[in-house]
Amino acid sequence: MTEKDKAPPSPYLTINSRGEVEVQNDQVLVSTCRMHIYNFPFDIQRCNLTFKSVIHTAKDIRLQPSDNSSEATEWSREVMRTQYEWLFMNMIVTANNATNLTDQDIVIYTITMRRRSLLYIVNFLLPVLFFLCLDLASFMISDNGGEKLSFKVTVLLAITVLQLILNEILPSSSNRVPLIAVYCIGIFTLMMLSLLETILVMYLMEKNSQDCEKDKDQSAIQESNKKSKSNYQSCYMEGHDRTQGGFIYSENPSEMLHLPKEDIPGKRVGDYYTLERLSEELRAMEKTITLLFKDKEEKPGYWFRVAKKVDKVFLIFYVMVIVAFLVVMFFEWKSAEEAPLMETSA
Repeated sequence: MTEKDKAPPSPYLTINSRGEVEVQNDQVLVSTCRMHIYNFPFDIQRCNLTFKSVIHTAKDIRLQPSDNSSEATEWSREVMRTQYEWLFMNMIVTANNATNLTDQDIVIYTITMRRRSLLYIVNFLLPVLFFLCLDLASFMISDNGGEKLSFKVTVLLAITVLQLILNEILPSSSNRVPLIAVYCIGIFTLMMLSLLETILVMYLMEKNSQDCEKDKDQSAIQESNKKSKSNYQSCYMEGHDRTQGGFIYSENPSEMLHLPKEDIPGKRVGDYYTLERLSEELRAMEKTITLLFKDKEEKPGYWFRVAKKVDKVFLIFYVMVIVAFLVVMFFEWKSAEEAPLMETSA
């Protein structure tokens, strides 16, 4: 007992024809019981209420239970009209009679109760599972932007908030880590691995973009070197032709007339060669841009392919580990729930 009963004792006695005197005094006992929360919220708790005389021995007082276990269970169910978080299952009555008169009689009442788990399933277990499903769905988000990373971080923070709520719910009276804590830590670990994989994939994608930029810069440098060489050759040919003669285009670009130098004005010849060089440069630029886009479409970068393979392999591994983890947790909860029932029936 943790509190003293404040109800006054009954002044009435009951005397039957066999000479037995019965004193009935109803009391409200407020007691504590150590809880085993390994199987929370599917746990079954047992509390023992032990009655014995503190001063008198069996020579002075003999204690005997008035009802057996089945009668005490039925009577308790009739008395308990309302049941809230806990459901009453049964009551086992054990009488330890003293073997000699110097010992004391002991009567033990073992009360077995089951916790109502529906509220915890709806408010805690299912939301954690739904967040895990959202994390799985995030693999369909593109890795190019930061939306996928921010989404995963948000879901991970939501799991952290639920863990804080769980810390307030669970009592610290058990030496073993509860299965529900293992459930939350396992899912939190899986989601953290998923977040790390997303960071790795984004790093590989960024590395691929940097390599593509380097390749473009190298291609541009090579192309500029080719253009410089071509311009040098064009300038050399232009100077040589100006000394020998000139060329002009007719209306058909494929037809050219060779005219003597004195028949072609110098300004017109210079404009012609300038336009010719610009035309060649534009055609070369067009060819280079076409090749760059073609290579980009047909041959993705090396790190891009590595990132896609890592993402695909991790997704398969992630789904397999999640299924295995949930199956193991289900059977652990099932076995931990059946063990107290077998002990009760025994």
